[in-house]
Amino acid sequence: MKYFLLSTLFIFSCFKVFAQTQVSGVVVDENGVGIPFANVIFTDSSEGTTTDEEGNFSLSSQKNYASVTFSFLGYQTKDVSLQNKDLNNLKVTLYAASESLSEVRIYKGETSKKNNPAIDILRKIWANRRGNGVRKFDQYAYRRYEKLEFDLNTIDSSLIESRIFNGMEFIFEDLDTNRITGKTYLPVFLNESVSMVYGDNTTGQELTDLKGNKNSGFSDNQMLISTVRDIYDEIDVYDNYLRFFDKNFVSPLSKTGINVYNYVLADSAYVDDKYCYNIVYYPRRENELTFRGDFWVNDTTWAIKDINLEMSEGANLNWVKGVYIEQEFDVLNDSVFLLKRDFFQADFALKEKEDSRGIYGKRTVLYDQYEFDNERPSSFYNKTVNRYREEVYNREDDFWQENRLEELNGDERGVYDMLDTLKTVKQFKRLYNVSTALATGYLDFEGWDYGPIFSTVGFNDVEGIRLRAGGRTYFSQHDKWRIEGYGAYGFEDNKFKYGIQGKVLLDPDNRLIVSAGNRRDVEQLGTNLTNTTDVLGRSLASSALISTSSNNSLSSINLSVLAVEIEPVENLTFRVSGSYREIEAASEGFSLDFYTDETRTQVSSELQQTEISNLIMYTPGRKTAGYGVEREEVEDDHATMFVNYTLGVSNIFESDFDYKKLQFFYNQPLMIGGFGRANLSFEAGKTYGEVPLALLSVVPGNQTYFQLYNTFAQLDYYEFVTDTYVAAHFEHNFNGRLFSRIPLLRDLNLREIVGIKGVWGEISEDNIRLNASGIPLVAPNDEPYWEYSLGVGNIFKIIRIDAHFRGNYLDNPDARQFGVTINFGFHF
Repeated sequence: MKYFLLSTLFIFSCFKVFAQTQVSGVVVDENGVGIPFANVIFTDSSEGTTTDEEGNFSLSSQKNYASVTFSFLGYQTKDVSLQNKDLNNLKVTLYAASESLSEVRIYKGETSKKNNPAIDILRKIWANRRGNGVRKFDQYAYRRYEKLEFDLNTIDSSLIESRIFNGMEFIFEDLDTNRITGKTYLPVFLNESVSMVYGDNTTGQELTDLKGNKNSGFSDNQMLISTVRDIYDEIDVYDNYLRFFDKNFVSPLSKTGINVYNYVLADSAYVDDKYCYNIVYYPRRENELTFRGDFWVNDTTWAIKDINLEMSEGANLNWVKGVYIEQEFDVLNDSVFLLKRDFFQADFALKEKEDSRGIYGKRTVLYDQYEFDNERPSSFYNKTVNRYREEVYNREDDFWQENRLEELNGDERGVYDMLDTLKTVKQFKRLYNVSTALATGYLDFEGWDYGPIFSTVGFNDVEGIRLRAGGRTYFSQHDKWRIEGYGAYGFEDNKFKYGIQGKVLLDPDNRLIVSAGNRRDVEQLGTNLTNTTDVLGRSLASSALISTSSNNSLSSINLSVLAVEIEPVENLTFRVSGSYREIEAASEGFSLDFYTDETRTQVSSELQQTEISNLIMYTPGRKTAGYGVEREEVEDDHATMFVNYTLGVSNIFESDFDYKKLQFFYNQPLMIGGFGRANLSFEAGKTYGEVPLALLSVVPGNQTYFQLYNTFAQLDYYEFVTDTYVAAHFEHNFNGRLFSRIPLLRDLNLREIVGIKGVWGEISEDNIRLNASGIPLVAPNDEPYWEYSLGVGNIFKIIRIDAHFRGNYLDNPDARQFGVTINFGFHF
């Protein structure tokens, strides 16, 4: 979804604004102090903006306007005539309204941490935080209405009249102005859902029962719906850190907030018959993941009544110009404050300029029908994997009139009709298909997709230039069966390769899936310590266009697999598979030979092997989209662990070896408060029995200049080979936490990354004696091999560069002590 959003932004932002009326400058008070968030609007129009934290503004329009209106609460409104059509250094002074002089406050500068009544109140909030909300009760239930919306913003005539919207001009008939930014916007996507949520605080169990879902034009695209929802997951403002866009923002109610925010006790008043204090907060430092805003807190329960949070200017976040959050709480039984309304808005844009076009992502959640302390049996919460219920996505209007907790405005109501019409316009179809192709890598045709398009051209030492064409069946996201495959041709070896796989979902409730496939291709073995028999899995053979040395260790493989898997409990999968492989060396001068007799006089160059594999995989907290045979993961912040037991059997299809292999893998992303995100992985394995090089566990090296997951950047292929291994990888991205404190680096929004990885292994003398390849089989058994890295990310927002340092085994032949890798990617 992130790539779909960014590709749409790219297309949408390609149209340059040629403004006929343009004005910029600064708005100050009578003392010359900039007024933040003042309204700047072309007079008698809906085109406007607000000033930034220093009072600066920039506003442009394709239309001709005679004046601009400036206003702010507590100040006299001022109209400025535009004698010139290009006023770029305007200084506008607003004077306090005489009847409101006592209400005018501009909060700037550092506040004291001692003898500050606002901080005294904050400490009382901390002491009572667990006494508010649904956490106060043993059990809870409530109804939840959610509205997700995407809007195109900064709409002007140059966009409306651009050729890309030929035939679609009708969509601009009803534009509105955003109440927060003052920009014109056009709703283009709307999704509504109603759920009942049940939870038990004593056991930690929760169940969400989706009752209805409706959206504009994309009712079958659950990936779009789920990932839009995941952009901003539900947050609890009482938590120390608020997570969205894969970042941890410091909450203004955090126990660490005193060191991050300035707090001012600004007012006190009755709010809905409850006496409350108003506290204004703003960050102590720039370029950190913080907010500015205010909140109202009750004077007896010390519960939050209302709070708003606006992302601080300069926060180290890509593709997002602004974030705004509002939460409103209601009072139950005169004492307990419960969340009533939760609003979130993000302003996505490729450029940071004020007048740049972008997309609003908005999410509104409302809650009612609270019920407490109604205990339900544990079996009630035992979730099986959800199956697709067509009626949930096709509710009648009567259902929505009864369950919609907030009426749609005119623009929102019109989105449903507009998108139905828009889907019939060829130009819109082309735009949608381009965005989808950039995001997924597939070109959409009727009933099938072509791709992945980014794998069309490759190169390696065996095949030379390699061309690849592939595709898959695709009728909807909920297909019960799917067939996918590819064909490839190398112009150096003049050979055709292919891969094909089919799978079918037999039982949607337990996700019983049967799959089968075959692949004949060139592959780089030894790129993973822990691997599975995935017919169309990762192969690095065609990715060696830029490498640190010649890739002369490729293999030819013929792999056939038949598998059955079941997921009886959500995110717990059992898989049994049978496979047959034929493996031989493909690179000239490379060998996988092994001895076939005790006297070591007879040699075989081709391995034939039959295996039976039993895998158990658990992914707690994983979120997926779709109900078909294939599902898409919505996010990647869940743990993954699996155990794989493989039995190699001889004499079946002329198989060569009997052995047993046990493998364990664990991967855990970690959010470490305000210090960024880390990732830890651990893997271990052992092979019982005598096996040749092609079946041993090769420590994965990396001879490319690109970063590859769980490989060792300073190792060559086959430098270490094991039959018993333990490996660990750790990486931490500080998300600019350190660079933000260095003046010369602060504005570059760079991100610092550190990593360390190591592996220990051994290999038996029996397996060494079996080897006839000429490759010395060496394991890191004297001491664990290790290396570390220092990296800088977010260079031009898409580039990451890491420097890698080898820690030991420096005397190995051709050992690489230092190396550099680069990586490209789109990250918030």
